[in-house]
Amino acid sequence: MSAILRAHAWSIGLAILFLALLGLAKVIQPSFGITGLESLARAALPFAFATAAMAVVVIVGGIDLSVASMMAVASVTAAVLMQTMPAVPAIVITLAAGALMGAINGGLIVVTRVPDIVATLAMLFVWEGVALLILNAPGGTAADWLENTIRGSFVIPGLPKALVLMTVCVAVVWVPLKRSKLGLSIYATGSHENAAFRSGVAVGKTRIAAYAVCGLFAAMGGLSLTMLTGIGEPVPGPYLMASVAAVVLGGVVLGGGIGGLLGPIIAVFILRIIRTILTLAAVDPNVTTIVEGTIMVAVVMLGALVMMRGRETV
Repeated sequence: MSAILRAHAWSIGLAILFLALLGLAKVIQPSFGITGLESLARAALPFAFATAAMAVVVIVGGIDLSVASMMAVASVTAAVLMQTMPAVPAIVITLAAGALMGAINGGLIVVTRVPDIVATLAMLFVWEGVALLILNAPGGTAADWLENTIRGSFVIPGLPKALVLMTVCVAVVWVPLKRSKLGLSIYATGSHENAAFRSGVAVGKTRIAAYAVCGLFAAMGGLSLTMLTGIGEPVPGPYLMASVAAVVLGGVVLGGGIGGLLGPIIAVFILRIIRTILTLAAVDPNVTTIVEGTIMVAVVMLGALVMMRGRETV
């Protein structure tokens, strides 16, 4: 038990901080309750999937600046497909498209040897263009039952359906992946690429697979956007910087090889509840944006500092 607590100490600390912030929100606004929790979970849903996507590529030692654009492509793809076919095959096609986009990003990086940040910055504009090509303005539709899957509580009051859906989707992909040979290869590549290569890890294929998983999670994020709004949104949302901040705050080292998905997802809820608290406290929306941006920049800078110090000690 003590070993488990030590292994997850950072995530446990984040969970305690989140509960404390929930208590603060209740103090500021006594009416904040089940409805507030459900709204918080729905608002956090696309951010959580974007963060899961980013975390996977950071663990493998990379970064993907096109996450938000891939989410936009997935959102409009699903919204357009649901106009002409049932929701289930539309979802399957959208998820496959997300994995393909991620694999293309990874393949571009591996084949050209262009740094991740440069290649994915270029692909950011490519996928943004693809999204606008599919749907040049918000539109399309989402099945009613899909929208209902993230509204209200699941079984017991206070357990948001959006939280349950996000947990199941992330766990179905990440839990078996982390324990598989591919998962071990992802961590090995992120820890020390040369050492992993000398140990027999197919580094190139591992990177492509990690980016494909990133694309899969991004597609889930895009689907969640369509579920939230009932339409497809071709313009990328504010998910890039937020996902990087949540990944770092969640304990994933920017250099790669260390971290998981639990901490970053809890960090998403921390960042979302901070925004909620500022809103409940009647803080000017512009000031709220400044505070959020300051927190994100500070977290990312701290993560970069930790990464540089880690390299110096190697």
